[in-house]
Formats: sequence, C-alpha cells, structure tokens
Amino acid sequence: MDASVREADTAKRDRAGMLVAPERGAMAAQPAEGPIAGLRVALVHDWLTGMRGGEKCLEVLCRAFPDATLYTLLHRKGSTSSVIERMAIRTSGLQSIPGVFRHYRHLLPVMPMASRAWKPRDVDVVISLSHCVAKAVRVPAGVPHICYCFTPMRYAWDGREAYLESWRRRPVRLAAARFFLERLRRWDERTSRRVTHFVAISETIRDRIAACYRRDSRVIPPPVDTDFYTPAGPQESSSREDFYLVVSALVPYKRVDQAVAACSRLDRPLVVIGAGPERPRLEAMAGPTVRFLGWQSDEAIRDHYRRCRALLFPGEEDFGIVPVEALACGTPVIALGRGGAAETVDNSVGRLYGEPTIECLMASLQSWEMAGCPHDPRHARGRAEEFALGVFTRRILGLIGEVAGPSKPGVPPRPHLALDRP
Repeated sequence: MDASVREADTAKRDRAGMLVAPERGAMAAQPAEGPIAGLRVALVHDWLTGMRGGEKCLEVLCRAFPDATLYTLLHRKGSTSSVIERMAIRTSGLQSIPGVFRHYRHLLPVMPMASRAWKPRDVDVVISLSHCVAKAVRVPAGVPHICYCFTPMRYAWDGREAYLESWRRRPVRLAAARFFLERLRRWDERTSRRVTHFVAISETIRDRIAACYRRDSRVIPPPVDTDFYTPAGPQESSSREDFYLVVSALVPYKRVDQAVAACSRLDRPLVVIGAGPERPRLEAMAGPTVRFLGWQSDEAIRDHYRRCRALLFPGEEDFGIVPVEALACGTPVIALGRGGAAETVDNSVGRLYGEPTIECLMASLQSWEMAGCPHDPRHARGRAEEFALGVFTRRILGLIGEVAGPSKPGVPPRPHLALDRP
C-alpha cells in the first residue's frame, strides 16, 4: 500500500480505529429551507483529517448551507465525506508544512496563531464546531457566533495534569510545559468571549463550559445513525448470544482493560472490536474467554450489536455515540454512570454502575444477570431515536433561525454567565 492510500485509510478510521465509509445516505440531511436558507454562513472546524462524530455534525451544516465558506486549520483531501469535500474550504498556514498530517497534533503551541488566518467577511452568522481552537475565530462586529462545543480545550483544562504528568522526569521541559499551558488556558478563556451562543453536546459539556468559561449553553446532542443501526429484521436472527461486547479505540482512557479483566475473572465471553496501542497489553492480560477482532466494518459492528448479550462501556465520554448505536439495535448497555453515558443509559435499558473499577463492573454484571438480564428492546430503540439525525437537524437549524433569522439583530459577545437555558 503506498503512502497516500495509507494516509487516506488512517484518516477514515473512526472512534474504534476502524475504517468507515465517508458518507452513508441514511445520514443525509436536507438543505435549509425557509428564511434561514438565504443566510450568508461561515463554518469553522478545527481540522479535517477524518470522518468522525464531529465531522458528521459538520456534514449536516454543510448540507444545510452548501454555499458557506468552511474555515479549518488543515484539510487532508478525500478524508471526509463528499458533502464536506465539495465545500469552499480555506485552510491556515499549517497546511503547507511538510508531513503535517503525521504530526499536526504536536503543533498545538502554534494553532492559536494559525487560527488568525480565519477572517470571515460579509456573513450573517458564524458557526464554529470546536474542541480546540475553532471557537477563537474573529467575527465581524454585530455578527452572531454560535459555537457547537464538543468540549473546552482539554490541554488547557481537564487534560492539563495528565499532559504535565508525562514530563515529570524532565523538570526543565515540565516547567516550560506548565508555563505554556497556563498561557494557553488564559488565551482559551479570553477567546471564549468571541462566542455569542454556546451549544454543548451533553449536560457534561454544559457543566464544563460553565466551569471553564463562566457561560451557560444549550444542549443539543450529536446525531446517531438510527436508520443504519437497527434491530435485526424479520428475516434475520434476533436471538441474543452468550457474549458481551466492547466497541472502542484501544487506548488507556477508554478503560477497556476493566472490561477485559472483569470478564476474564467472571469467566464470561467477551468480544472486543477496535484497534489501538493498548491491544498487546490487553491481549496479555485477557483470559481464554476474551476474543479480539481488531477493526471491523460498520456492518460487522451492527451485527455484533444485534447478537451480543450486552454492550459494556467502561469509559467516561463527553457524549458516547457507541452506547446509543447499541440501543438503536435494541441492545442493553452496561455503562459507567459518568459523563455522557449517564444521560443516555439508565436501568430501564441496561445498567449503570458508580465507580470506574473492575470490582464495580463485576458487581454490576452479576447483579444484572441475577435479575434475569432485564431489558426491553423496543424501549432501548425508542431511547436511541431521541438522538436521530432528524432530531439533531431540526434542533440545530431551529437554533440558527432563532439567533440569526432575517428579523434577528446582531448579538454582541457576552463575557459572563448567560442564563439562556431553553
């Protein structure tokens, strides 16, 4: 495989390290209609290097506003869906750095400066989709700026100590990193004032926005492809088999090791779908009941959702699309009761457990099994449909209409907590 093909494949790996089709018809949204169809829109996204959950949110807005200009730090051509690739895409100076797509995550120190290249003009509204620097875009005076926030910048806030920990044995570099992250935090908080309306992907992120930026936000969860992830049809087997399932990137913060250890100790069959640097360690610790399948197609994942006893979700995510995909297939979910999963899963569609430990997960599995593995696939499906593409599209376009419809005046930035709860 040549380098260009290998780069394209890497760009299309999703949340479990698996290759994904860049576009699926079921996830299509229609162009905006009515008064907002004539809005002059600028879209801003941190970088375009793959088709993950954030890009699927962006795709909805690209379909709604196909004439918008899309600003981003980097664009690896062909790495996103055809809907996004057709946009007028403007990049920053980082685009011209040789080999940038292999090392761009190490360019965090210069990303704030690179974002200065974004200069939207003659627009009615700016919409940023941000987990890093996209929300820092400078907008013309009086133009509303809606930020769909996946999370405040991790290195500056909740991921700061984890980043510094990697430099503990190098005191000079540790001091330099501490100084840089402190400056980055101040910059991130200061540029949050350029946003007039924050939108959070979950209540977890709403709380984080309030803590970091002292701003309130409206919650609009990201879309899940409930037209693709469905229960087994009448011509297919719908019986549950005797194995638990994990679908995840194999990286430390996903806590896949806890699911592997719990099922190994309890002698329960477990199938792990996903790829990542943790795989050798996980295979070494796994008992004979655990199987690793590596990355799989979306169709294979759906098949496993439909057949497994339950999905195990031991990580703490900002939202967590995987549990909702499983629910859409009528599958029970046993998840850590923190982060976004606590907002989509409860004991009516599976089981939540309180502490991120192997023992707590084991106890949850045992109590759920002793109760007869209760779950109602129709109720699980109904829960997932609350996050369908159509729901997301109506909510996000409705908000844009509220903020920037033809009769709406420009709204100046609000530097303090804004109590605009829906």
